[in-house]
Amino acid sequence: MGTACKQIKRRHLNKPISILHSDEALDFQAAKDLAFKATRQHGIEPMLLAWFDSKRQKYSPPVECCGEDKPSWLIYAESRGGDIIVNINDLDYVFIFCDSPPAST
Repeated sequence: MGTACKQIKRRHLNKPISILHSDEALDFQAAKDLAFKATRQHGIEPMLLAWFDSKRQKYSPPVECCGEDKPSWLIYAESRGGDIIVNINDLDYVFIFCDSPPAST
């Protein structure tokens, strides 16, 4: 997991699902659980592509800077179909998902 090279800004997020959670003890795992729950409430079977944790200044995947205006982890997710964005507590945590394809039978 890397440490951010470019800061995420609200303008980087296209139509995010925004969640305000009042629990000050909200940690990464709890935030991730909230993000999965939020996507499922929108009828999506989420596949997590990337995330950012501002409290720890960590992100995944640990890709190198792309020299663009956006953080590299966000560019990575968008280039792989990540179009479902969950923004928790105004950029404290950001999760990028794509809708998983249905399982073949």
